[in-house]
Amino acid sequence: MGLYRGRFAPSPTGPLHAGSLVAALASWLDARAHGGQWLVRIEDVDGPRCPPGLDEVILGQLDALGLRSDEPPVWQSRRGDLYQAALDRLIASGHAYGCACTRAEIAAAAGPRPKHGELVYPGTCRHGTNGRPVRAWRFRVLGCIDWMDRRLGVQSQDLEAEVGDFVLKRADGLWAYQLAVVVDDADQGITDIVRGEDLADNTPRQIALQRALGRPTPRYLHTPLVLAEDGHKLSKQNGAAAIDLSDPESRLREAAARLGLHLHTADPLAEAIERWRAATIAGFPQLKDPP
Repeated sequence: MGLYRGRFAPSPTGPLHAGSLVAALASWLDARAHGGQWLVRIEDVDGPRCPPGLDEVILGQLDALGLRSDEPPVWQSRRGDLYQAALDRLIASGHAYGCACTRAEIAAAAGPRPKHGELVYPGTCRHGTNGRPVRAWRFRVLGCIDWMDRRLGVQSQDLEAEVGDFVLKRADGLWAYQLAVVVDDADQGITDIVRGEDLADNTPRQIALQRALGRPTPRYLHTPLVLAEDGHKLSKQNGAAAIDLSDPESRLREAAARLGLHLHTADPLAEAIERWRAATIAGFPQLKDPP
């Protein structure tokens, strides 16, 4: 295995909470256990949802926990030229096309079948907009994507039936997450992506984009989610509290326990690396069911 390069890519819509700390720690541990590099990327491509200053709050939280990027962090909001170049390539190769549809038109044509957070696009503009102005740019999907997750095993998704042609650049001019993350991972040489299981559903779209752009596909590991008392994913949207950093060591032990790593020594990060390395060799038996 060549040089390992992993990343943690938080969206600064709120400070880190217990769930995002678990994702950060898992990605950091995987990089350290493989003797690799760990990078931090601020995914602020959706600027209106990212209040000023929260990026620095997150970086400060990570620093207080001892989780420090091996290279200076990058911000998606400063990388628009890279995304435009990728979109231009996809348009030129026939993988992307302009779409004139409004949300109401898509909903009426697709019917009430919400998938992956949005309706399955019915392909209305695949062969042109009939003179209507382009509102957004979409990726032309084709067939199924099969992929292997280091924890979940073999995965498969029929992009045409379950997702449809997805957005690359939105009608409001903002870049879509799927394109930005693929461009960034390729540009930063990311070899391994470790993130929460809720993001596994994005992987087939990202692999399709990687292939269309001629970029390598990283290895993937999706970890169990931290759930709130109501059984839903712990998130900023449902009011998850910011990490209490009055005792960083305790927060690290709690996050490690969520990953099935119960630590006992005075150096939790060093112990966690060794336990994660052993779990990697064994195939992550402690993550087969959420701890």
